[in-house]
Amino acid sequence: MKKVITFGEIMLRLSPPGFLRFSQTKSFDINFGGSESNVAVSLANFGIPTEFVSRLPKNDIGDAALMEMRKYGVGVSHIIHGGDRLGIYFLETGAVNRGSKVVYDRDHSAISTIKPGMIDWQNVFSDAQWFHWSGITPAISQSAADVCREAIQAANDLGITVSTDFNYRSKLWNYGKKPSDVMPELVEKCDVILANELDANQHFGITPEKSGGSKAEGMDKEAYLSVCKQLMERLPRAKKIVTTQRKSISASHNSWSAVLYNGNEFLEAPTYQITHIVDRVGGGDSFVAGLIYGLLTYKNSDQKALHFAVAASCLKHTIPGDVNLVTADEVEQLMHGDASGKVSR
Repeated sequence: MKKVITFGEIMLRLSPPGFLRFSQTKSFDINFGGSESNVAVSLANFGIPTEFVSRLPKNDIGDAALMEMRKYGVGVSHIIHGGDRLGIYFLETGAVNRGSKVVYDRDHSAISTIKPGMIDWQNVFSDAQWFHWSGITPAISQSAADVCREAIQAANDLGITVSTDFNYRSKLWNYGKKPSDVMPELVEKCDVILANELDANQHFGITPEKSGGSKAEGMDKEAYLSVCKQLMERLPRAKKIVTTQRKSISASHNSWSAVLYNGNEFLEAPTYQITHIVDRVGGGDSFVAGLIYGLLTYKNSDQKALHFAVAASCLKHTIPGDVNLVTADEVEQLMHGDASGKVSR
């Protein structure tokens, strides 16, 4: 099987133990994570050959991040070295009615100073079938956006499927550009797009038509379908428009589902009640990985691919850290109705 390639930043995550606040903690738990690296790890756990492309500093912290990827079977042969530091983010985990908090410390990270021409994309994509990036990468710096554009164009030239998750982060985009200045040119070259109504409006000025249609978990299905159709008109390369549906009852209890429009059908996944969240960070990335796996595995069923993605990301909420450490068999067990959580002996 050919590889799935992801490109982005991996960061050091520092979290107070348990549910301690920043002001209470005297130590931090260490994990590594980042949107595209999280996707790569999930896919590797599902048995998909995967390669993560990034730029890391040549120091002990960069080497630790590299070893983390290798530990999970993710290819790292196209990671380049340079820059002075790995980006860091601090996570305070919320509970019940207190939400989680993130503080970024990623200015001047190694990938923020990456330049076009540093990565040989023709070589990277020589044995690839899919390329995934997210809106976090072009938000880091102009040069990171330029390299992202370079990668997408190379993938297009080679006929490789390209997917993106808008992944808007309000605390990024600090280099003088707005998402609407950068993202449209990149997204229009993608085949599979994860975007919600806010993304469509923020980047393309698209608003849902008033429908008075049926609602599920707060979503007006007919209104969102109108957004999907308008996005496909604006983005003629797009073959699938997808969005997750999260309803936050509290920090510890969310409902979770998703919908997919493929130009012909508007498909809905089952809704899961996640009643005791362990860690929701990386939930969207685990959905993306599940969707890529599903679309590659269940080639004739977008419905089954969507269900796999939602079930995979449901399980991620039970796992500490950024990455989804479940197997495809475990996801399929949940898809088939085994939500008992019984001990496997």
